[in-house]
Amino acid sequence: MTATTDAAPAAPPRTASPARALGLFGVLLAVFVVPGSISGTAVALPAIGAGTHASDAALQWVVNAFNVTFACFTLAWGSLADITGRIRAFALGAGIYALASLGSALAPGVHTLDAARALAGLGGAAIFSCGSAILFGMYEGPARARAFALLGTVAGLGVSFGPTLSGALVQALDWRWMFALHAAALAVVLALVPVLARATTGRRRAATRIDVPGIALFVLAMSLLTCAIVQGSQWGWASAGVLALFAGAAVALAVFAAVEHRRRDPMLDLGLLADRRFLGLCLVPVVGSFGFVTLLTYLPSYLTVVGGRSSGAAGLVMVLLTAPMLVCPLLASGLVARGVPALTIIYASLVCLVAGDAALTLFGPRVPVAVVAVPMLVTGAGMALAVGLVDGRALELVAPEKAGMAAGFLNTLRLGSEAVAVAFYAALLTSLADGTDPAAYDAAFHTVLWVLAGVCLTLLVIITALLRRGR
Repeated sequence: MTATTDAAPAAPPRTASPARALGLFGVLLAVFVVPGSISGTAVALPAIGAGTHASDAALQWVVNAFNVTFACFTLAWGSLADITGRIRAFALGAGIYALASLGSALAPGVHTLDAARALAGLGGAAIFSCGSAILFGMYEGPARARAFALLGTVAGLGVSFGPTLSGALVQALDWRWMFALHAAALAVVLALVPVLARATTGRRRAATRIDVPGIALFVLAMSLLTCAIVQGSQWGWASAGVLALFAGAAVALAVFAAVEHRRRDPMLDLGLLADRRFLGLCLVPVVGSFGFVTLLTYLPSYLTVVGGRSSGAAGLVMVLLTAPMLVCPLLASGLVARGVPALTIIYASLVCLVAGDAALTLFGPRVPVAVVAVPMLVTGAGMALAVGLVDGRALELVAPEKAGMAAGFLNTLRLGSEAVAVAFYAALLTSLADGTDPAAYDAAFHTVLWVLAGVCLTLLVIITALLRRGR
């Protein structure tokens, strides 16, 4: 199979360092906007509902429409980027995201807004899949490790501070300005695409055909799966509709695997999954989804319902969970540069998530913040140490011309596990808690924490076995 350059010279000249810096800035800006939009849009829902007079179901799809298309197309974009060129795919995704954000800002009603957010999810999937692959081709050695550390830091900051920035915009101006700002940021990214193209040396699979059947089957499977997760809390997890969606997703995935196994140029090379090391590294973000993302989503509710704190006070406490994102990714990169094995840091991050979730059971209605500060910091560090680092290590295990496919699979697993983990947390908490009674909520919260710690520990054992056998 022939490999060709992705609209770039075989090796970047020494004078290309400023171009690489600007290109890196463009990728990081796009990566910051996407997760910030995911977490920040939820804050604006009350204002959007008031402004559009939307029903609760239609309003919820402002968030869900983005998540569904993002999850469905992340792997497809990664594979397309390897074939058509990563810069081209990244630019197309950024353009789609910019137009969709502008459409969101100008949407006359909630249904138009839902459609625009679904289109934004399509563009966001391209940004994440192609962004990782672009950085992989742009840097080598310690510089690559630092670039991926910055990628992890920026993505974490987007998730963590998206609600704060969006809330400030909504309060000071209007919810439409939040989406207008996203469009403006992506316009800057698009302006930097020519610079990014000159600084990138990614290769593509030029002799490969686009796997249309594989893409269609995978999108169908992910659509059914994500819709089942989204509707589970509304229809009931044991309802006929939700069970039918899960069954349809399982059938579509089985057919997808059979088709991909027979195709010469599959969207997902199943041989990647035969590499235990790659599969083990791809499971690391799943631990973060259960051990960190669930708490990032629902711990503020505990702080207000049980702790009696205001929304502002709960937000300040949450800084303890998100603060490690500012430091730990670059710290991990520096330790690797000094000779510390990357796997050692990854194992440490997983242990921190298990220990942190278990120690957060110290939370109580009258427990001072100082008592839970260390467990919160440990949990945040567990997420932050591996983010970015695991992406770079996973992509190093695959052929350079398949980096987009690998990044797409990794990010699909990351986002898909976040949706599953958050839905799992909500379902378990709802089944254990008695309405909003603080005492029942507190007891249910502690039970869920132990379950999350158990899930993380189980995944840690599986990952350790895969990585050791992979050697």
